[in-house]
Amino acid sequence: MIKEEKHIEKEPKAKDKKAIIEIKDLHKTFGKNNKVLQGVNLTVNKGEDLVILGRSGSGKSVTIKCIVGLIEPDKGEIKVFDENVLHLKKSELNEIRVRIGFLFQSGALYDSMSVRENLAFTLRKHKRDLSAEEIESQVIEALDSVGLSEAIDKMPSELSGGMQKRIGLARTLILKPEIILYDEPTTGLDTITSREISELILDIKHKRKTTSIIITHDMACAKLTADRIMVLKDGVIHAEGTYEELEKSEDEWVRSFFQ
Repeated sequence: MIKEEKHIEKEPKAKDKKAIIEIKDLHKTFGKNNKVLQGVNLTVNKGEDLVILGRSGSGKSVTIKCIVGLIEPDKGEIKVFDENVLHLKKSELNEIRVRIGFLFQSGALYDSMSVRENLAFTLRKHKRDLSAEEIESQVIEALDSVGLSEAIDKMPSELSGGMQKRIGLARTLILKPEIILYDEPTTGLDTITSREISELILDIKHKRKTTSIIITHDMACAKLTADRIMVLKDGVIHAEGTYEELEKSEDEWVRSFFQ
């Protein structure tokens, strides 16, 4: 396995490193024989953007869905904010989930709601003590953060793919999460829009001090956003390092991602 050896400026200084996500020996099988995860181990430090690469079906999305309880693993340990999420009661897990933003691959907007209603719905669900004025203010703030305040009254069907991703991100940001999990944030977007989304991910990290896991096939996105990259193969972490280190890997399979 390729290990990171040199200090990278984008990462927190060594003395400031604190694990905010820890996964140990994670296993998940679907059906009788589809062994997707076969002992995944990873740590994400506070303030770090970790990119996970892997072929389709390698378990990248399964891994982050296990973190928020959308998928239950067969075996392993997942600690978030020093809590083993697999042992929490539903109410305790929900408290953790509010601190974690999840940007789905599709954006997952409600088609029957306007942009304003999509964001307000999230606030009403999780912060029931807010007044109508406070909700409106936070909706506008979230839209401003992704540069789409003018889209507040539009329906999802009126938005481009890139705009839908931005609105999905605004809905994630409205709860001010400490961790954001990005599932293929640039899939289906043109090169220019993909770069804009990648730059937005980086901007959010710097302005909001978030910690992120980014699942992507987009190597331009990985190069721009990653403090560190892990590569999944055969259900385990096969390689780990910076973009520059893995690009020069002696492992031909790892290098194939960078060609």
